[in-house]
Amino acid sequence: MSFNRSRICAGLLASGAALAFAAPAAAQSTTTAAGGEVEPTAGQEARAADDGVIIVTARRRDERLIDVPLSVTALSGEQLLRSGTQDLTEIAQEVPNLTLEVSRGTNTTLTAFIRGVGQQDPVAGFEAGVGLYVDDVYLNRPQASVLDIYDVERIEVLRGPQGTLYGRNTIGGAIKYVTARLPEETSVKLRGTYGSYNQADLIVTASTPLTDNLSIGASGARLSRGGFGDNLTLGTENYNKDVWAARGTIEFDSGPLFVRLSGDYVKDQSEARQGARLIPSLVTRQPVLDDPYDTRAGLDVVDQEVEAYGGGLTVELEVSDTITLKSITGYREDTSTSPIDFDSLAVADLDVPAIYENDQFSQELQLLYQGDRLNGVLGAYYLNATAFTAFDVAIFTTGALLGLPGLNAQTLGDVATETYSVFGDFTYDLTDRLSVSLGGRYTWDKRDSRVLRTTFIGGYSDLFGPTAAVPIAVTSDFRGEETFEEFTPRASIAYKPSRNHTLYFTYSKGFKGGGFDPRGQTSAAPDLDGDGDIDYDDEFAFLRFGPEKVDSYELGYKASLLDDRLFLSLAAFKGDYSDVQIPGSVGVDANGDGVNESFIGITSNAASADVNGIEFEGNAVVGRDFAGLGSRFGFNWSLGLLDAKYNTFIDAFGVDVADQRVFQNTPDITAHMGFNLGLPVASGIVDFLGSISLRSDASQFEVANDFLDQDGFALVDASIVYTDDSDRFSIGAHAKNLFDKRYIVAGYNFVTGNGRDVPFVSTLGREGTLTGFYGDPRRFFVTAEVKF
Repeated sequence: MSFNRSRICAGLLASGAALAFAAPAAAQSTTTAAGGEVEPTAGQEARAADDGVIIVTARRRDERLIDVPLSVTALSGEQLLRSGTQDLTEIAQEVPNLTLEVSRGTNTTLTAFIRGVGQQDPVAGFEAGVGLYVDDVYLNRPQASVLDIYDVERIEVLRGPQGTLYGRNTIGGAIKYVTARLPEETSVKLRGTYGSYNQADLIVTASTPLTDNLSIGASGARLSRGGFGDNLTLGTENYNKDVWAARGTIEFDSGPLFVRLSGDYVKDQSEARQGARLIPSLVTRQPVLDDPYDTRAGLDVVDQEVEAYGGGLTVELEVSDTITLKSITGYREDTSTSPIDFDSLAVADLDVPAIYENDQFSQELQLLYQGDRLNGVLGAYYLNATAFTAFDVAIFTTGALLGLPGLNAQTLGDVATETYSVFGDFTYDLTDRLSVSLGGRYTWDKRDSRVLRTTFIGGYSDLFGPTAAVPIAVTSDFRGEETFEEFTPRASIAYKPSRNHTLYFTYSKGFKGGGFDPRGQTSAAPDLDGDGDIDYDDEFAFLRFGPEKVDSYELGYKASLLDDRLFLSLAAFKGDYSDVQIPGSVGVDANGDGVNESFIGITSNAASADVNGIEFEGNAVVGRDFAGLGSRFGFNWSLGLLDAKYNTFIDAFGVDVADQRVFQNTPDITAHMGFNLGLPVASGIVDFLGSISLRSDASQFEVANDFLDQDGFALVDASIVYTDDSDRFSIGAHAKNLFDKRYIVAGYNFVTGNGRDVPFVSTLGREGTLTGFYGDPRRFFVTAEVKF
């Protein structure tokens, strides 16, 4: 299914529709287009409720949304709960040019792309193209990052390069998950969910003030669901959920001084999420299963388990009427094991048990200045992080073909990252209508890597097997270190022809540091310097990849019309993307028998590209109090059009194949439409919500694949929610993916050919690996919340 671009544009412009929370009481929480941090105070929320004006602190000061010359979509916690949103990946249905998926073969690892920029491979050694923040603390690794939605104040998606206002530099954009501050009075809240596939969730939240200035709070969550399918080999569930989570917070607020100490913990013991074969196995001829949520995967040498915890300390001090000092300290740690069965067969033709261990410490300091005409921030950021990845690549059927008891290649990657940066961003109002902003960041990004690859026979390695297999060769024992430095500026100019209209132009530069391929094999390094000898310098150059960069230009218009009942945001952007990091894996035939017994990683800065597009967002309050006091009817919409193409793409043979490559996880069209109709019933309001989200064709990898790539599709959701006038009780019924659309979100491909005029040939193992992972099927569930 594909979509006509002009037809979608015309339909959206004509209907002005998308997921709507356009009621006056929720005006500050509708989909918005701003930049930085959206953080209305209690008084500002009241103001938004009274007149529909949305107040944000996008540039570290109170501003109306339409005055901010940056791009971000902000979704409030109230909005997310009312629509039945349950984890972070679902917000991609509402935000233009955003892709969020659960990474292939995992339960909680995040794959994120914004405007075509991201990173699919979650192993240590690769930096994310999209930054994820929890309460302003940057998460350095994607493991344990598919966050569940509970006790969240808002989620913000900032599009384009970020780094001059806060935190870590990110080349594609940033996602900020902001938890709710503690209420001023003692509060207890219970929220329960029950639905399809025996989903049963319970979230308990409680807080209380201890003194006039000191409060404490805690939340606990039990999230469970049966599988969408079954593992026919192991007799377990597939795509189930088994999660325990908790948060705790202490807040001190004396007026000029605010201190917040928070911590969180999550443990995920869901069964391994295994893929479905898209083609029959090439040797044993196992057919494709009827249900794409079922699998024949047989890998069980480790359990699927994720444990993550961390904390943050935020201190804000108002030194004077114009100066505020802020400190953000963070620590996070996670450990996970995952049995990734690439071939999805009972035999070990391509089985990869894996271990991930990550920890990080970060410190950020900010000086915020707010004057009559000059406003801005100066800051410094430090990150110290380590990431360890270990996995076997078991190809036991290939070993048997060679007369070996079990062929296995183990890879250990240990990467240390140390980052220092200083940044600043200031805005000066030249007149009441014209302002200019200048910002910049200088980054020192040090990467220290160890890559150890060992070939075993006799079974799994000592990390995973009950008895250690026998090592027969070390194919890599590499240590490398390099520091990458870059200055990334930002500049913008904003003109306001009138109070409710803003025109702006922004330039920003993004940067993502380089590193060393954690799956590289030094024994495969060629004589790159041509001196007749393959030495460390050749190995260093073979495993190394450099930074990638993007120059982003954005022209935008924002308006608040019809007495603040209609908000519009339109942005056109151009991205010049250079030195693009292209990770890849190739099979290796070590003995010339025609069967690839192992694979090596090859990452290069092989590409340059143009990423251009348009984004259109808005919301409209169509009616208020038309069917009784409190009744409301509104529309909200978003549209993203993206034209991403490679100008150059040099393959492993030195050939430019740009015309044969596409951007992965990047549909040309993303759109969202919906409505919210609220009617007074008894002593409360019943909200009727409906939405449709559309995504055009998308490819999983740079090389298109007829089986694995996803055609355009639409998802339809609906909800009915009753909330009493006191806002102490609510109950809702929700339907997700109402028409039960099957769509691929990730996969593995180790075959050539198309199975028709060109036969499939395996490039790793014997059976041919072409497997897919699917988005959630149709689900119904009810929610109930009570506050004391």
